[in-house]
Amino acid sequence: MSGLLKYHFSVLCNYLNQLNISLSSFSLIVFYFFLFNSSILSQNLLNQKSIKNSNQTKQLKKVKKTEDEWKKTLSPEEFRILREKGTERAFTGKYDGHFEDGTYLCTGCDNPLFKSETKYRSGCGWPAFYDVVPESVEEVEDKSFGMNRIEIICKKCDGHLGHVFEDGPNPTGLRYCINSAAMDFKPNDKKE
Repeated sequence: MSGLLKYHFSVLCNYLNQLNISLSSFSLIVFYFFLFNSSILSQNLLNQKSIKNSNQTKQLKKVKKTEDEWKKTLSPEEFRILREKGTERAFTGKYDGHFEDGTYLCTGCDNPLFKSETKYRSGCGWPAFYDVVPESVEEVEDKSFGMNRIEIICKKCDGHLGHVFEDGPNPTGLRYCINSAAMDFKPNDKKE
């Protein structure tokens, strides 16, 4: 130990002695202090991550329906995914290998979610996009199944779409992994 470090350590020990706190008790206090602060720090990082790609300032008129109304307008599979936070089996969705020019819309409310130019082949088994239409989705912390993930929901109808991961391509580094049943596709108008 350097001389300055020894000096500060002895001052700390004398101070703790005056307060009747043993070095082991002080170590526990320091441990819990760092544990508590690291928990706060990780929560702050999660909050920053959850708004990383959400420059949301525009207010959308929310679509509100009862469970019965949703069941009447959605297929059973769409209802299971959008309203009950289900997931379709990998490599079974109609938009996984779909690469036409256009816009992907929310099945529940027709809110534009993704432009086709942001779609890419990730190999994960679900349609993958590296960016969203601005102000179209909300990112929500999801701790289901013992995992920490960021769930993507439609900003207009609160329908579950999928999840976002930080292993995507440039320019965002994000992979929006979305259920096909949560989306419809509107092709671009063909120009002649």
